[in-house]
Amino acid sequence: MSGRARLALCAWAATIMAACTLLPLVDPETWIFQAAVLLAVQSGVGALARRVPLARALTVAAQALVTLAMLTLVFARQQAVAGLFPGPEAFQHFGSLLRSGADDVGRYAIPAPMTDGIQLMVIGGVLIIGLMVDALAVTFRSAAPAGLPLLALYSVAAGLSDGAAWLFFLIASVGYLMLLLAESRDRLSQWGRVFGGAARAPGMETGGPVAPVRTGRRIGAVALGIALVVPLGLPALDGGLLGGAGGGIGAGSGGGGTISAVNPLVQLSESLNVDQDRQVLSYRTNTDNMQEMYLRIVSLDDFDGTSWKPTERSITGVPDDFGTPNGLGPDVKRNEIETRIAAAKDYAQNWLPMPYPVTSVDIDGDWRYEPVGRTLVGDHGQDTKGAQYTVKSLIVRPTAKQLAAAPEPPPALKREYTEVPPSLPPVVARTAREITAGSANDYERAVKLQDWFAFSGEFTYDTEVQSGTGSRAIARFLQEKEGFCVHFSFAMASMARTLGIPARVAVGFTPGTPEANGSMSVGLRDAHAWPELYFEGVGWTRFEPTPNRGTTPEYTQPESSGDNGLPDVPRPSESASTAPSAAPSESESCTAQQVRLEGGCSSESAAALPGSDDEESGFWGLVFFSPWTLLIVPGALALLALPLLPMLWRMRMRSVRLGAHGRTPAEAAAHALGVWQEVTDTAWDYGIAPDESRTPRKAAVRIVRLGRLEPPAEAAVHRLAAAVEQVLYAPQPQVPAGLAQDAHDVTAGLRAQVGRWPHLRALFLPRSTIRVIWAVSARWSALTTELAARRPTLRRPSAPTGQNN
Repeated sequence: MSGRARLALCAWAATIMAACTLLPLVDPETWIFQAAVLLAVQSGVGALARRVPLARALTVAAQALVTLAMLTLVFARQQAVAGLFPGPEAFQHFGSLLRSGADDVGRYAIPAPMTDGIQLMVIGGVLIIGLMVDALAVTFRSAAPAGLPLLALYSVAAGLSDGAAWLFFLIASVGYLMLLLAESRDRLSQWGRVFGGAARAPGMETGGPVAPVRTGRRIGAVALGIALVVPLGLPALDGGLLGGAGGGIGAGSGGGGTISAVNPLVQLSESLNVDQDRQVLSYRTNTDNMQEMYLRIVSLDDFDGTSWKPTERSITGVPDDFGTPNGLGPDVKRNEIETRIAAAKDYAQNWLPMPYPVTSVDIDGDWRYEPVGRTLVGDHGQDTKGAQYTVKSLIVRPTAKQLAAAPEPPPALKREYTEVPPSLPPVVARTAREITAGSANDYERAVKLQDWFAFSGEFTYDTEVQSGTGSRAIARFLQEKEGFCVHFSFAMASMARTLGIPARVAVGFTPGTPEANGSMSVGLRDAHAWPELYFEGVGWTRFEPTPNRGTTPEYTQPESSGDNGLPDVPRPSESASTAPSAAPSESESCTAQQVRLEGGCSSESAAALPGSDDEESGFWGLVFFSPWTLLIVPGALALLALPLLPMLWRMRMRSVRLGAHGRTPAEAAAHALGVWQEVTDTAWDYGIAPDESRTPRKAAVRIVRLGRLEPPAEAAVHRLAAAVEQVLYAPQPQVPAGLAQDAHDVTAGLRAQVGRWPHLRALFLPRSTIRVIWAVSARWSALTTELAARRPTLRRPSAPTGQNN
């Protein structure tokens, strides 16, 4: 490899190593692989241009044009000419994505979800930094100034991240030092052979000449060690260059251990998935109706098709009396209650959590009042850290009859809160109409939407599903039917708007847990989001579409008197709430032959559900359509695929083991054993090594104990163990259906009990891949044994008679 090619490779590696500092900021972290491939194409273009050779300015220009074409292909292919050449519409789309990304950066806590805007900002930023590094270090042969863009990339990430800053500093620094050493070696090589010093004779004094490259390595290692160690002994520097953002839980600066994970503009999954719950609020109230004690932070009423956010409104001083809530009529029952709330000293929140609707607040500090949402927001850095305040609020008790008879809302309010952007996929409105068909009024439509999500729609509550904010995120949620409160509230509010019902999303906390001293404790995992729908005469009304979270409002439940003139909404009984329905759903009415031949049954709804092609095909479009791909990408992909081989093998094995159940008893038995093998391997990946000496029942107990499984996952692993015992010991085993789903439940239970890094290790470096080595060793042993058996035995021929010596 030539010196300049080695230098270009080091520049690519240094940029990727510096970009690793961005990994804690965005979830998932797989964007780094896409950035590495695009950066490799950019570096390859530079190498080809320098080999021609082109002028330095033309080389940089060629790299910039190819970079723009790649970004167009990935992010704006539909708006570009021939999917590759950007035009005015493509640049407008880039601007829209950047604005959306800027909003998402300000809205989400770390780690932010990989929205389209954030993805463009992250990958585009890495490509720009990579272009600058390659131009300075390789094209202009000046590696030292190339550290400035690398430092800028590291500084931005280090200023936002509160993770292992020293580790990312070490990675970025090693990349830069590697770049400097490559350039110095290249410069020295131009003068001939690198001087390595004279050989030392035995007994000769030390201190002879040392190779300059070796000296540079030692100097770099010493400087890096000093940069890592010295700040640790200087507390006045607050950690020095590696000073993190504190030791708090969640996002934000974290100074002094601040908890700010539950921000109204934050991805709620961060709070719901914390390893250890932390109390953020405690309160006492003079009502026994605790199920209505939702502590509301702020409402999200601006829906642009990709996300919900608060509308920018004017704020005023906090009044003594907030007055009657907007839309609440005099004949609706209500009770005024008083609540004393205390925030934890390490809980910093700009919005004040309060019951809704508030009538007055007694609090010290610099707070301002937003009258439309009836919320309080801190001014000049004011937050909730250690705040103690008293809130007077109303518990509103409308009846189903009052909600059903609600008149039309004011035109201005309806126009504002039923606005739906053109980018909302048509399947959202179509599904809403199908669910609410036959309803007589908006109240019935709202209840049917709520019950479809919470009961009859067969949705699954999962806090580890990525929330997503793309224009098709709601459509994907309606198709996959897995998510947490953000998905359910966003989807129901969007669907209500398509039906002409004013809707918004509220963010805050569920009532919390009662304590022995009579107070209520609210923790991070009580973070929640729910839709609010407007009914004239009642006002903004809470609904609860999220299954297994919060409480269903009384006014959405059937009244026992039955005098409201409304049909009862069917609900499952308590005994059947967790059991699957015996009647097949529409998607289950397919015949097995249709499933095998057609991959499923087609229907209008299924055909209309858009996939994620527009959002995921950009990267693969690059792979198949870029002209430089045929030269650069195959090798880069091969290099990147090597570390991914364990993960790919596990994915393949999981797909085979959890595949079809089989028709014959033998096939069903093989399926049960395969599912059990998958569960034991998954437990192994998460650190629970298999013990072949145990029975399936004892192995299940061990997995539950070491994996700290919750009751649903515990029941699933015991069902699997019972099925395996049926296969192994029963004369005529009866293998139940649903074993694959039980395996998924166990996997989710194991994943919920570990942090991010153990999960990534289980994903990318699964321990169970050692089975590949065992299998190869066994096959090699069998092959050598078979060859030895087939080899003919050579015998020494006997001598003819009479010729013996």
